[in-house]
Amino acid sequence: MSGSNPTIPLFDLNYGHEEEEAVLRVLRSKWLTMGPETEALEKEFAEFCGVKHAIAVSNCTAALHLANLAASVGNNDEVICPSLSFVATSNSILYAGGKPVFADIRSLNDWTISPEDLEKKITGRTKAIMVMHYGGFACDMDEIMQIAARHSLPVIEDAAHAPGATYKGRKLGSQGDISCFSFFTNKNISTGEGGMICTGNDDYAKKIRLMRSHGMTSATLDRHRGHAYTYDVVRLGYNYRIDEIHAALARVQLKKLEEGNKNRRQAAMRYKNELSKTDRIKIPFADYPFAANYHIFPVLLDDKTDREALMAYLRGRGIQTSIHYPPIHKFNYYATIMEEQRLGNTDFVAAHELTLPMYAGITDAQIDYVADSLINYINEK
Repeated sequence: MSGSNPTIPLFDLNYGHEEEEAVLRVLRSKWLTMGPETEALEKEFAEFCGVKHAIAVSNCTAALHLANLAASVGNNDEVICPSLSFVATSNSILYAGGKPVFADIRSLNDWTISPEDLEKKITGRTKAIMVMHYGGFACDMDEIMQIAARHSLPVIEDAAHAPGATYKGRKLGSQGDISCFSFFTNKNISTGEGGMICTGNDDYAKKIRLMRSHGMTSATLDRHRGHAYTYDVVRLGYNYRIDEIHAALARVQLKKLEEGNKNRRQAAMRYKNELSKTDRIKIPFADYPFAANYHIFPVLLDDKTDREALMAYLRGRGIQTSIHYPPIHKFNYYATIMEEQRLGNTDFVAAHELTLPMYAGITDAQIDYVADSLINYINEK
């Protein structure tokens, strides 16, 4: 790219007039709380993922909390989960009264939870398994579901990164007992806030729908339509409802998802080709056999590279980068509530990972500029 340094964000919205029209449609309807847009979104999302139930909520953290509660996590029950994730993954276990137990990732190439280490961490207090499809790359769900069956444990999929990604021909989020999706601003489906829970289990779905809205037996829309005149509260619940504006935005974004994921895969291919010019940068999930959605584009730096200095250099060239993730077990809060843990692969990746710009509309010229800037810095060092 020529001229002054461009500004290349870490992510960018895939928005157009369709989103504007969706918001205006809701405003004109004069119905803002959970209603027909939400019902339509839930139906469309369930069909897209190939699941029986899809339940829209205010955000993915709320979804994860409800998933733990539906799986009866509480009373200091243990839930095995990854540490290489956003802190909401393990926080949701604590919200439910459980205790997170961290398992390592598989290797320096595969950054999803290790089935082998996961099974080693199972005890008599284990109540559930929570996996996270890092970057939109599938965990080894066949092996994990076999482990879960041997120990009679439910599996919760943290699929925040994974809408539209597949594993052996099936959408991620359709493999476990409950799955949770995020519609946060930087996700492949972007609405600002919002999330979705999917399950094929009727009992889980019934519990989740009740807990989503204060444990009430009827919703505001039901009473508005004359289907109910009052309500009972039959269990402790929460205000985890999505609103109609976010639901309408999600419906538009869902329609764009397949094409957006295709663009991300093409962008990832170009990144890989450009970054193959140096052997000091490793790209994880080499030879990955399924359709990832490349929610992010992570790379692994070598020991010689000063990550903070590199990020500052790239920022000076107008390139935004990030780290996914500081490991949860190293956070100060978790150090106060848990014994020190050693997760060798997780710790190494967390100290050497760098996330490069990735979004549906990123151009070849932008990718080339990012890759050239990264390689130039490394070559100079």
